Amino acid sequence: MSNFNDFTFRQIEADTDIKPFDCGDPDLNGFLFDDAKKYLNEMLAVTYLLEDSQAQKTVAYYCLLNDKIELNPGEKSKWNKLNRNIPNNKRHHAYPAVKIGRLGVSKEYAHQNIGRMVLLQIKMIFSRMNLSGCRFITVDAYSQAVPFYEKCGFHSLSNKDENDTTLAMYFDLMYYKK
Repeated sequence: MSNFNDFTFRQIEADTDIKPFDCGDPDLNGFLFDDAKKYLNEMLAVTYLLEDSQAQKTVAYYCLLNDKIELNPGEKSKWNKLNRNIPNNKRHHAYPAVKIGRLGVSKEYAHQNIGRMVLLQIKMIFSRMNLSGCRFITVDAYSQAVPFYEKCGFHSLSNKDENDTTLAMYFDLMYYKK
């Protein structure tokens, strides 16, 4: 079992040498090696690496971008549930969020709570550092990852995509801030 403290986090820069990584998903692997620097250059998303310096490997990565949760008139019950936790005088038709665009953990480090620890780090950064107004974390979770996100406190944002390959999900940062 790996110790999270033995790893280092760093943000990808234009000249970052990405260490070997394979999470078993060609789309996630491809984003890291082919697109992460392009997204950074175009100011569309920022990617962070969790590295095992001793083993010279990328343990996990995630990328973040700005997002919002918006009222879908056809989903009033979901919106009402989400709105219940926001004071009446602060309720709007949209709320600021940060989106996890990608999150991948190397197959070699799977089943060691790395993904859960990465999510805890993201929750801490956005709930405690308070660099900008950000109430929610969103993710379009692959259907096979939905149970993982549910265990980490995420909820379905809509009923319309329940049969799609991804499910829009959210986490309310106020729960973590308390």
